[in-house]
Amino acid sequence: MSPSLMKMWISLAGMGFMFISIIFIYLSRFRFSNKVLKIVTATVAYFLMILSGIIIFFVVLSGPTS
Repeated sequence: MSPSLMKMWISLAGMGFMFISIIFIYLSRFRFSNKVLKIVTATVAYFLMILSGIIIFFVVLSGPTS
C-alpha cells in the first residue's frame, strides 16, 4: 500500500472518530438520564475527539507524499 493511500485511510479513521464523538456527545447531553451513562459516553466522546485531532494534526503536518 502506498504512503498516500495509507494517509487517506488514517485521515478517514480520524473523521470517523469525529463523527462517533458527535453522536456520543448528543446521546450524553440529550438522551441519557442515567448519570453514570452520561459520564461514560461523554468521556469516550472527548477521548475520541482528542484522538481524531491528533490524527488529523499528524496527517496535515506530515506533508505531501511523492
